[in-house]
Amino acid sequence: MSLAPDPRPHFRDHFSAVAEDYATFRPRYPPALFAALAAQAPRCGTAWDCATGSGQAAVGLATHFDRVVATDGSAAQLAAARPHPRVQYLCSLAERAPLPAASMDLVSVAQSLHWFDIPRFFAEARRVLTPGGVVAAWCYGLVQVDPAIDPVVGRFYQDTVGPYWPAQRNLVDTGYRTVTFPFAEMALPPVAIEQDLTLEAFAGYVRTWSATQRYVEDRGSDPVAPLVAALAPLWGSGVRPVRWPLAGRAGRA
Repeated sequence: MSLAPDPRPHFRDHFSAVAEDYATFRPRYPPALFAALAAQAPRCGTAWDCATGSGQAAVGLATHFDRVVATDGSAAQLAAARPHPRVQYLCSLAERAPLPAASMDLVSVAQSLHWFDIPRFFAEARRVLTPGGVVAAWCYGLVQVDPAIDPVVGRFYQDTVGPYWPAQRNLVDTGYRTVTFPFAEMALPPVAIEQDLTLEAFAGYVRTWSATQRYVEDRGSDPVAPLVAALAPLWGSGVRPVRWPLAGRAGRA
């Protein structure tokens, strides 16, 4: 007997257990990105920030849009999200949002598209977008610090926790270029996240990686502590500029 496909989307919850650290240590997106998206939207009325996590993108969008509806499937993530008077947080899956049809001028997805049932999400985005509305999905891959530090972090990324990355992480490594994108495509601005971090803050960020969490669950030990020990003589006691180049896709309905 054949079974019909399950119509319920599956929520890949990789971050509820580290919701507070996610809110503290995940990087903030550059203002130039939000300004560029607002300039492309048909109007700056309402935006939907899907899989908002701690609201990093939602708060940035609120600078330009009258209202931002920020959804996430994790109640723990939303509880740690940054409040803003123009941001409304709702617990909802990406593929089935409690939003009226043709009500959103922009749909944004920051560092999350790879966790979705992507065709279902794109159908939902098309449903809620106003005519000419914009959808944008972006991501950042491996962090860049300097030529002495980057190989150490790269070995940790590929060798230490590499076997623990979920398969969907491959979409981030390709900048979503392999995703079938059913919208009239437009270019995202060539921007990057840039922050000054202490080694402690950098370690906090690495501990929020889904692969790091899966390593800890499987082995019962913290892989970041040896990384910090290896980086300490290279990093020093102060802050270092850290950079995450952004990649992704944007288009118009």
